[in-house]
Amino acid sequence: MPILNSLAKVIAKPIPRMISPNAHAVIDYLTIGSFLVSAGFFWGRSKRAALAALICGGTELAVSLLTNYPGGIKKVISFRTHGEIDLGLAAMAATMPEFLAFNEDSEKKFFVGQGALITAVSELTQFPEQAQRAEKGIKRAKVA
Repeated sequence: MPILNSLAKVIAKPIPRMISPNAHAVIDYLTIGSFLVSAGFFWGRSKRAALAALICGGTELAVSLLTNYPGGIKKVISFRTHGEIDLGLAAMAATMPEFLAFNEDSEKKFFVGQGALITAVSELTQFPEQAQRAEKGIKRAKVA
């Protein structure tokens, strides 16, 4: 995990978890919007950075739409699992500049900053103590 993500995680750890599931959903959709807007902004300067923003935004959108929280459409991922996926997305976002080899400094800063922000939000969110089934249908499918 990139250093800034690790630093955000360490700093946020002792702070009480104060972000509700509703607020987390709003922040997720704002994050998606920022990735998609940045893709348009980066397109003329760096196609690789624009592609990275589209990949990150699309991934976060898919995860958000599939999560069992306010704003989720098809609730197949538990909210707790969503938090774990968010940490993976944070690492993915922060490493996109190296993975897609774009050297523009402002684009790198954007992705590293997004990774740290996603990590901090995930660390400050009130997740349920135990993972719960996202849908009753999943339980029935396993029994049958």
